[in-house]
Amino acid sequence: MTVTLAILLLVNAVWNAIVWPQFYKRVSKDTRARDAAGKPTTFLIVHAVLIGISLVIALVSAIFGVIGLVQA
Repeated sequence: MTVTLAILLLVNAVWNAIVWPQFYKRVSKDTRARDAAGKPTTFLIVHAVLIGISLVIALVSAIFGVIGLVQA
């Protein structure tokens, strides 16, 4: 069971590492991402924070997935 959970954590980490950077590219190109002066809007900032948190969770998942596999 531990190996299965470790693999699930690694799959989660890989999925997040693939999906979220692509999403950021789309968000940053959105017309709502910057105002007329070119400054980042709340739309971009909120999405960047959410994406950053998701990538941190992916990193933690990867770390614990590797630990789970090593200890198994």
